[in-house]
Amino acid sequence: MSTAIPSTLAAQRCHFHIGREAVARCPECKRFFCRECITEHDDRLICASCLQKLAVKKSGVRGKFGAVGGVFLCVLGILVAWVFFYSMGQLVLMLPSNFHEGTVWHAEGGE
Repeated sequence: MSTAIPSTLAAQRCHFHIGREAVARCPECKRFFCRECITEHDDRLICASCLQKLAVKKSGVRGKFGAVGGVFLCVLGILVAWVFFYSMGQLVLMLPSNFHEGTVWHAEGGE
């Protein structure tokens, strides 16, 4: 009995289903898989466990500053909005009181 490792894809068996013939090799973990155990992602065939590792790696990556950066950007946004609306209020307060004379703000027969 030979213990040599088969070199062709046709001679390989699925890593999870020993009775099934392998159709592809995962480029990440280098194991062979059947049609049910392999999926296409970014124009390449990859196994489910490696795809899950890639998804966790991509979703776990946050910016350079992580969660602290997100909180900082939120506080900065609120500060910018406050300054904007405060400035607009100061501009409205600087308008002269006779600015609206004769407009809809005054009743026509009232004063």
